[in-house]
Amino acid sequence: MTGSDDLRTEDTGDESAEETKYDLKKDQDSEEDEPAEEPREPRIRETPEDIKLDAIVNTLAFHPKQDIFAAGDIDGDIYVYSYSCTEGESKELWSSGHHLKSCREVAFSHDGQKLFSVSKDKSVHLMDVEGGKLVTRIAKAHSVPINALLLVDENVLATGDDGGTLKVWDMRKGTSFMDLKHHDDYISGIAIDQAKRMLLTSSGDGTMGVFNIKRRRFELLSEFQSGDLTSVAIMKRGKKVVCGSSEGTMYIFNWNGFGATSDRFAVKAESVDCIVPITDSILCAASMDGVIRAINLLPNRVLGCIGQHVGEPIEQIARSRDSRFLASCAHDQMIKFWDISSLRDMTVSDYRKRKKKDGNLKSLSKKAYGGGDDFFSGLMEETEAKKEEDEGDSDSDSD
Repeated sequence: MTGSDDLRTEDTGDESAEETKYDLKKDQDSEEDEPAEEPREPRIRETPEDIKLDAIVNTLAFHPKQDIFAAGDIDGDIYVYSYSCTEGESKELWSSGHHLKSCREVAFSHDGQKLFSVSKDKSVHLMDVEGGKLVTRIAKAHSVPINALLLVDENVLATGDDGGTLKVWDMRKGTSFMDLKHHDDYISGIAIDQAKRMLLTSSGDGTMGVFNIKRRRFELLSEFQSGDLTSVAIMKRGKKVVCGSSEGTMYIFNWNGFGATSDRFAVKAESVDCIVPITDSILCAASMDGVIRAINLLPNRVLGCIGQHVGEPIEQIARSRDSRFLASCAHDQMIKFWDISSLRDMTVSDYRKRKKKDGNLKSLSKKAYGGGDDFFSGLMEETEAKKEEDEGDSDSDSD
């Protein structure tokens, strides 16, 4: 009895071992049969991903030939990024901390090899785009902080400061050949005509300045407007000049009729702080209320909303070299991208449609709130949510 039991036990052990081997082989075979998981392809977005920096960004500029942009912040740092619609491919190329105070404006040279910048520290810097090395530094370029910058050509640079002085520089010599003060307040923007002859300035004193760069002389100031003139741009194939203002009004001048406005257009915005021409008739305007509006000139229409930084004043907007994207920076420390490709094909007739009673602002991109006429409802919802979040933070701080 005992011997037979032992034999039966040994047989059972061998059978279970064979079954285990068979199960393992079966599992291996099934694993070999299953196809290996293919790596997931990166998602292609409509616009590049938003970028968050450590400080408020004052200024943006796109490279004229590559998918690169530069940004300057209130700490004096300058960042150069490559951007892409492929998720995860936008990346920082280099950063520079050459400025001692806030970087106010950056601009690429026309060939894209140099980057110019001006700062609250009164200096003008010229850097090599490829490596971010400082090539030229004019330490005491102005006696007060510099606020505005315009690249006239490869070697000529115009700068405007907080005191209302305009300087035009020959960067080969590192000296200015025009040094004129005709504004009583800061110079907010500079523009130049296609012939590189007439240079226009907008100022916080409410006037537009006209300077002849060829003859190196001051021409005239426009009549005073209510509020600061915050920006200036040339539109309508050089026939019109438009200035934004802190009152939310756009002032329009005829070319060679700079003394007085030919038209004015009130935008329902807290201010018009920065304007960028997109076509001969359409521009984008950024405001202190955090909204970027597309505006048609003559006939004067607000076409709709391109995008927004909810409840955060926008410092600057910039257009990409192919006019596909608009980038914006605001007090939320974010750089955001907006699709503006549809603006090139928009036409506005003189016929004025009856306005809807709700008066909502139409969304012109998918990232703008609402995707339709319910822009402000989405804006209000996020503003309320932000307000509740801030209240929650303040409660937790007090605790």
